[in-house]
Amino acid sequence: MSITKERKADLINEFQRSETDTGSPDVQIAVLTERINALTEHLRGHNKDHAGRRGLLQMVSLRRRLLDYVRSKDASRYVDLITRLGIRK
Repeated sequence: MSITKERKADLINEFQRSETDTGSPDVQIAVLTERINALTEHLRGHNKDHAGRRGLLQMVSLRRRLLDYVRSKDASRYVDLITRLGIRK
């Protein structure tokens, strides 16, 4: 269900804003999106995993809050981020 270290490192490299950036909202949103996608696939085959579904809802809520923060700080960065990740508004 979780993402691998290599995939997480790739996401950090792709979305970081500077060389030492590992925790900016952009990176956090990208990592959360990857985890959400993996958990969504898991739940398609395991309908009764209610604890997993609750975790998914928590991750989606956290990603939404981070996206709202990015939108309040820089609207063009928000649009670029949702376009690159394939997230709808």
